[in-house]
Amino acid sequence: MRFPQKSGRRGFRPGLNGSVIARRRAALRWLLLAIGLLLPLSGLAATVKVARIDGAISPASSAYFQRALQTTQQSGAQLLVLKLDTPGGLDSAMREMIQSILASPAPVAIWVAPAGSRAASAGTYLLYASHIAAMMPGTNLGAATPVAIGIGGPPGKPAGNKPPGNNPKNDQGAAPSASAMEKKAVQDAAAYIRGLAQLRGRNVEWAERAVREAESLSAAEAVKLKVVDFIAVDLADLLRQADGRRIKLDGGEITLALADANIEVIEPNWREQLLMAIANPNVALILMMLGIYGLLFEFYTPGFGVAGIIGAICLLFGSYALAMLPINAVGALLLLLGIALMAMEAFMPSFGAFGIGGSVAFIAGALMLIDADIPGLEISLALIVPLAVLSALALAGIGAFALRARRRPTVSGVEAMLGATVEALEDFEHEGWVRASGERWQASSATPMRRGAHARITAVRGLTLVVQPETKEEQP
Repeated sequence: MRFPQKSGRRGFRPGLNGSVIARRRAALRWLLLAIGLLLPLSGLAATVKVARIDGAISPASSAYFQRALQTTQQSGAQLLVLKLDTPGGLDSAMREMIQSILASPAPVAIWVAPAGSRAASAGTYLLYASHIAAMMPGTNLGAATPVAIGIGGPPGKPAGNKPPGNNPKNDQGAAPSASAMEKKAVQDAAAYIRGLAQLRGRNVEWAERAVREAESLSAAEAVKLKVVDFIAVDLADLLRQADGRRIKLDGGEITLALADANIEVIEPNWREQLLMAIANPNVALILMMLGIYGLLFEFYTPGFGVAGIIGAICLLFGSYALAMLPINAVGALLLLLGIALMAMEAFMPSFGAFGIGGSVAFIAGALMLIDADIPGLEISLALIVPLAVLSALALAGIGAFALRARRRPTVSGVEAMLGATVEALEDFEHEGWVRASGERWQASSATPMRRGAHARITAVRGLTLVVQPETKEEQP
């Protein structure tokens, strides 16, 4: 016997399941549409992180920027805005920052601000590497020629008086001159910024002129030549102009949605602030000098160790700061030689020869200490001369304290006991007990002594005092 209703159910079940799935898909679409409509009403807007770098590009500023970029990525923010004002900086720190920008999954906008700021040298490379480049009215960029490092003649001037064409070694490339090394640096920098310009679709020709001819542009000229994207009078104007832009990243292309974005400022932490402070060559030099003076004072006038502890801390901070900077070995050796000569003048007077030579070596070493002519990374001459004078006075004072301490009478040990008065505690002929400085001592005397008689200590042999009676009347 057949049951048609069962066969009908079996035949209808696939159609029933398909309609359920279709209804569920439709409901899901309506739900997603409702969520999309409600999100703007709920106040969940995009987030923009803002960081700021003022001064020379250094390892400290690179560490701060990379932390800001990492925070932007982890928080899912739409954009990181770097407010920049720099005269340039170290090539290594600049390249670290550019590598982070190129590998970042979050877009980076660099904004030269406030008015009167500049993005010179390394700052120009950073602008070319950024996804969005903006400037404030009254700012400028350029002068991206790499500065010659080390001791040598002026740029472009060959060694000696002969032109390069008359030097066969230079023509054959066997003995490259200083100008040849500079050309290599310029060629490398030009190729680097040319690649950044091609990657971001910015003006390639002017980028090369900024490197080869040290050209600079104002904000309006930079926009006209398509070096930067636009001029922004403030942060709100920057976000308004960046809203809706399509940005190419390694993971694909995104469209910025920055309407009513929440602004979150990323401040440097205590470690980055400390590194930025001590990375200043002037501060690093002062810390080094304080460390040396503290240790010298502790060595020559031992006390509670406060000067030595402070000196060691300053010396460690100064050494760490100088390790982040390009140091000239000749300058460092001259600096140490100057300190040594001034110390010799304090302890071995030479009628000023050591002192004058030490001051000259100190000033020359301080001027040559930083091996780069980069604005913001040089040691001020207005600091070096007073520091040299103070160094000479400080070392003279340390020497005076040491000599004064050397002339003082000994107050402890065997030397302090010689000549001191003792009192016999008993009658004895050659050996007996005496009282010296409130303590009982075994004493030895060439002549007999009576109890209560006084004598002088002439020698100390182990734990036995050698004494001699003060007057003849005390002798038996």
